[in-house]
Amino acid sequence: MKKLLKELDILRNSEIKSTVEQKMKEFKELGLKSNKELFKELCFCLLTANYNAVGGIKIQKAIGNGFYTLNEKQLARSLRELGHRFPNARAKYIAEAQQHKTKLKSILSNNQDQGARKWLVQNVKGLGMKEASHFLRNVGYENLAIIDFHIIDILADNKLIEKPKIMTPKKYLEIESVLKDLGKKVNMNMSELDLYLWYAETGKVLK
Repeated sequence: MKKLLKELDILRNSEIKSTVEQKMKEFKELGLKSNKELFKELCFCLLTANYNAVGGIKIQKAIGNGFYTLNEKQLARSLRELGHRFPNARAKYIAEAQQHKTKLKSILSNNQDQGARKWLVQNVKGLGMKEASHFLRNVGYENLAIIDFHIIDILADNKLIEKPKIMTPKKYLEIESVLKDLGKKVNMNMSELDLYLWYAETGKVLK
């Protein structure tokens, strides 16, 4: 724990701080944008499940407004051409999610952290706890943890958790609670903490 706290303190006082602050500002700004922009970000998070953020960013830029207008067959073809690992499955999820494309601002404005995540998990096929948290973080929510294998590795290496064999919703919330305790110790919200931990593990600040 002490080693991790020290590492986080060093990072927060390094040149990476300005990058994290800029990214946090971008998240807040995106949360104020149109349903179309919110939906494109939702599609990015659907794409990154069992894939990777760098590839998802590339595909998001390439397809752009097409997420809003293309049908399932067209989306599958585009995703295949752009090299996504699961073009058919992700196209199906995105096409099904299009039923919510004009509702996102209203849904987000009427739900706080846990309520918004619960709605997404229950209503958007392909979004689990992690992906729903990822989307909400990227549109300005600051108190939900994105628990992927990078974060689990860091917490396990620092003896804060044991690596779970399977990630159930209950286990997700348990680990999120550990991260919230860690965040309190370093005076960071979940959004900030995730960016610093991701950088500590990968050397990158993405989204």
